Amino acid sequence: MTKDLIVYSIDGVIPVVHPAAYVHPSAVLIGDVIVGSGCYVGPCASLRGDFGRLILKEGANVQDSCVMHGFPNADTVIEKNGHIGHGAIIHGCHVGENALIGMNAVVMDGVLIGESTVVAASSFIKAGTVIPARVLVAGAPAKILRPLREDELKWKITGTKAYHDLTLRSLKSMKSTPPLAAVDPDRKRLEVKDFDVLIPKHKSS
Repeated sequence: MTKDLIVYSIDGVIPVVHPAAYVHPSAVLIGDVIVGSGCYVGPCASLRGDFGRLILKEGANVQDSCVMHGFPNADTVIEKNGHIGHGAIIHGCHVGENALIGMNAVVMDGVLIGESTVVAASSFIKAGTVIPARVLVAGAPAKILRPLREDELKWKITGTKAYHDLTLRSLKSMKSTPPLAAVDPDRKRLEVKDFDVLIPKHKSS
């Protein structure tokens, strides 16, 4: 479990964090929050279980500055290997297994996101929408654009695996430390193996 993590109880309900999950110490977990094995919760994420229950199942990740919340008596669920991009808002909805919610997207109450579906960055999915499996969704309000290609499905799985690896790296080596005053000679670069972006590479001029 994350060292130095402080969570907050409310009405006697305390968040649950599996020992094999990583939650950054700057994230805020309140009340009825359940974080499963292998999950990653990034810096400044807010998981506020003071009304409804919030559930992250095995291998899910909720990245920097994301917000999870829900109405009373309603669960907000991210299924196994769900992938929530930076700054997304997840409110009272159900994100299917292996689905991806893009950066700054908003997913509203009663929404059901199908297995392995991708919601594009900055999309808005209005309350009560049901999205099928393995499609690309984009827009505000969001619309289904097309089925996902096999290379896109593989790319998503690879991206989520990178966060599985980050969970292990963070549990093993992340710690608070003073900054260096200058760049040291032969500065080490971080290496993330077997991962590539799914966008064209620009040639340098």
